[in-house]
Amino acid sequence: MQLRTSLKDIAIASFLSVALPLAALADDITTFTENGVAIKGTDPVAYFTEGKPVQGSSDYATTYDDVTWQFSSAENLARFEADPEKYAPQYGGWCATGVSFGYKIPIMPDKWSIVDGKLYLNAHDGAHRRFTERTDEVINNANTNWPTIKETPADDLG
Repeated sequence: MQLRTSLKDIAIASFLSVALPLAALADDITTFTENGVAIKGTDPVAYFTEGKPVQGSSDYATTYDDVTWQFSSAENLARFEADPEKYAPQYGGWCATGVSFGYKIPIMPDKWSIVDGKLYLNAHDGAHRRFTERTDEVINNANTNWPTIKETPADDLG
């Protein structure tokens, strides 16, 4: 079993060596954005109300944390504006597993979990698998790392 864990850690380290150059392409702000919108334009409320990622629309948009957020409906937009901290993903929408290792890594909207009423996003299947297998460890490590790295530009992390 120890060997398996070591191989997983090696795989994650290998991923980070590839992902960090990609992270440098992301906006250098606290919240993960792509093409000027948070979390690749995905509606953060839909994870809670529909149980899946749903693409937002520029027709239903707001600004929070100095970033544009998009929603799939006026109702979801209103829910977010009433309580953005409830719906915004943890760690600014950066990969939770990446943050647990001290890095800002862009996410894939379909790699997600809700734990204790909070939304966590991840970068790929391996990161999501680690998150689900070691949820408490990943969240604890990410909570420890986030205050240090949240204001660090992604291109300064590698």
